[in-house]
Order: sequence, then structure tokens, then C-alpha cells
Amino acid sequence: MSSVEYLKWIEFVVPEAIVVAAALAVLFIDRLALRDQAPNVRSLLGSMFSVFACALSLFWMSQNNLEGILGPGIAHITAETVLAKQLIVILAIGALALACDAKFTPHPAEFLSLLLLSTSGLMFLVSAENLLMIFLCLELATLPLYLLACFDKTDKRAAESALKYFLFGGMAAAFTVYGMSLLYGYTGTLELSEIAVKLGAIKPEPLLLVGITMTLAGFAFKIAAAPFHLWAPDVYQTAPLSASAMIAAGSKLGSFVVLTRFTSIALAPHAGRASWEAWLPGSTPLLAILAGASMIIGNLVALRQTSVRRLLAYSAVAHAGYMSVVIAGNPAQAFTPVLYYAFTYGLTIIGAFAVVSVVQNHSGSDAMQAFDGLCARSPSIALCFLIFLLSLAGIPPLAGFFGKFYLFGAALRSKPALDLLWLVILAIGMSAVSLFYYLKVLKHVYVFPAAPDKCALSIPLIMRCAIILLAASVLFLGLMPGLVLDRLPSH
Repeated sequence: MSSVEYLKWIEFVVPEAIVVAAALAVLFIDRLALRDQAPNVRSLLGSMFSVFACALSLFWMSQNNLEGILGPGIAHITAETVLAKQLIVILAIGALALACDAKFTPHPAEFLSLLLLSTSGLMFLVSAENLLMIFLCLELATLPLYLLACFDKTDKRAAESALKYFLFGGMAAAFTVYGMSLLYGYTGTLELSEIAVKLGAIKPEPLLLVGITMTLAGFAFKIAAAPFHLWAPDVYQTAPLSASAMIAAGSKLGSFVVLTRFTSIALAPHAGRASWEAWLPGSTPLLAILAGASMIIGNLVALRQTSVRRLLAYSAVAHAGYMSVVIAGNPAQAFTPVLYYAFTYGLTIIGAFAVVSVVQNHSGSDAMQAFDGLCARSPSIALCFLIFLLSLAGIPPLAGFFGKFYLFGAALRSKPALDLLWLVILAIGMSAVSLFYYLKVLKHVYVFPAAPDKCALSIPLIMRCAIILLAASVLFLGLMPGLVLDRLPSH
């Protein structure tokens, strides 16, 4: 390899290198210069430094042409994957902003470092086109999240939920690597494009279908799709808010991007069919089953929740189902609608978690009763919460409405036409169900009066500005989706 090629490879990974360097630097800065400061000062300065590093990574990606192939099929960097990296970094900035007042730990630098390392893993993941690279990046992105889930040692439930997350994650990793090994055994290659060529010449034998099923099961854990979602409610409820936001937003976006690439490239020859009248074995019927189960279980169980954080967790399961619909129906054209929806969903869920954080810090609870009279206690935050929840429900003109319209429209363009009409109808029906439990939360915000002992909320300026900016982004992306879509070569 020539020195020119080596320098080009280095240029490809500069955005990830900036984030990794920031993860190490925040530890050294905290140790050498901030150890005598109060934990809240250290968390504020550390999060500001981390946000600056992420902004620097964004700037580098916007100023340089990073398209190309890294190594012999290890990663394929295109305009789409560069945009996916940028969106992951933006979501990471939102999660880091929630950690600016990390009162739950005396070690904020370690917490921020883990968040940054997970971000770097997701950035590598979205451009990976090699089974081994995909698996390594998934683990690099997920291992820090296991630690983040139990970082709040003041909450005894966090250790239990993190252990559940780790055990489920270990089992999912075993499923993934074993399924990938079967695919490698049948094709003799690790590169997605070459796997597609080899699979095109192979009949869908039972053991091959086992490999496809096990690999998709591992991905289903990462996106919290039913029935692989059992870890999500506990982790969303007990993990620090910024960790929950990163798991729900950044991790979901990165996992859906690699799932879309894997199904549209490697599994294209054995997609199968999930029509109501005719089923053929392959990835499509498996994804259709995951989508249907996620939408039904996520929405129906969310109806019974009294904890807003658990409600958002089951809502995340349902949203994983919505995004799986288009991957099952039209994987070749799923990248753009999935990327847009995952990003807008990520902004929305981070904003919702930020509001929950504000309320929980004042009341000590995330129960719906803690949100009573929020409109009187903080009208601006209540309005932002209204925008977040209605966007999750898919109400126009918010980003969630356009995202669902775009997703379901792409699914209906499946080949053969309208093959997944039944699944789109189910998705629309479940979206209507979701409106009920979002309105149930808003009823506490706008209808129920606050208790006499509940005073106006005192919200740090940085947190208030972050919430308002997120709400404005959700509104503007619904009115002007081209802000994201115009960055893609075709949509």
C-alpha cells in the first residue's frame, strides 16, 4: 500500500478519530485540571468540551469529501453514510447536553467518555460492509452502553436492569456471530456485495435460512424489536437520562442503517415474500413478523403504563416496528425514509427525555401525576413536550407525521406492488392507538391542576435552550423535510 493510499485511509477516519480523542482527552482534563472542582462544574465543562469535539467532527465531515472505499471491502463511505454519521453526531450532542448537570455520579468524565466511545462505534458501523466489521462495530457501540445503563449507583434498580441488558445483549451477540458464521460458511466471503452474488446461486436451504434468521434476531435486539425488547423498559426507566437518550436515539439510528444495508445488499437474493396471500421464506417475512409484533406489543402495553419513561420505552418498540415495515417491503429504497425517520425520532425522543429529566429532578418521580399542571408551572416546556409527544404520534405538521407518511409510502411501493398493504394498514391502526396514550400524558400536563405544594420549575438555562431548540427542530423538519432529504443523492 502506497503512502498516498494510507493517508487517504487516515482522512476517511478523521471524524471518528476526533470523537475517540475527545473521549480520552475529557478523562485527562478532568483528572489533571478539574479534580478539585464540584461535580456539577466538572460535568458542565466536560459536556461542553465533548459537544465542541462533536461539532469539530461535524465540521470536518462537511468540509471534506470522504467518499470512497476503506480497505478491501471493509467499509464503503458514500454521501448517504457520511450524512448518517453527521446525524449520529447531532444526536450524540443532544445526549451529551442532557449530561451537563450529571448529579447522579461523582465521575462525570468517565460517563462522558463512554458516551463518546459509543458514538464512535456507531459512526464506524454505518459505513461497514463487512460482516466482521459490522459485528466489531456493533460491540464497540454497545459495550459502553452496558456500563452507562448502571452508572447511577444511587438507583439500585439500575444494576438489575443493566445486568438484564448485558445478558440479553450477550445472547444477541452470540446469535449474530453464529448467524454470520453460517452465511460465511455458505458463501466463503465476509463482504456484503460478494455475499449477495454467492447467495444468488444458492437455493434457500434450511441451514441458510437459520443463519439469516439468527443474524436478523441479533439486529432485532439492537433496535428493541419485539420479542427481543424485554430489556428496554427497565433500562429506559432506570438508566441516566442521557444514557437512555443515546440508547433510544443514536443507537437505534445506527442499528437501523446497518440493518437496511445488510438486507438490501447481502440478503437481496433471498428476500422472500410476505404477501397476505403468498408467503415465501426469506428476510422479508421475518422482518414483517418483527414489525407486526413490535407495533402490536409496543402500543398495547404502552396503554397500561403509569411511568412516562416506561411508556416511552414501549413507544420505542412500536417505532422500531414502523421502521421495520419499509425495510421488509422495499429494502432497496428504504435507506432514505429510514434515515429521516430515525433521525427525527431521535431528536424527538431526546427532547422528551429532557422534559422528563426536568420534571423528575423536581418531583423525584417520572409517574404521570408528576406532570400535573406542567403548563402552569412552565408554559414553554409544556409546549415543547406537546410538540414532542404529538410528533411521536404522527400528527401534522410535525416531523413524525412526514416521517410515517414517507415510510408507509415507500413500503407500498414494494415489489410486487402492495404486497405489504396489510402491514401498512396495521401500522396506521397502531399509530391511532398510540395517540391515546400520548394524549393521556398531555391530559396530566394541560388538564389536571398542579398540587398546591408544586411550585414553578427552575430550569437551567442550557437545558431550557436545548429543549426549545429540539422542539423547533422537530417542527421545522416536519415543515421542511428537505433540510435532510436534499442532502441525499436521490429520494
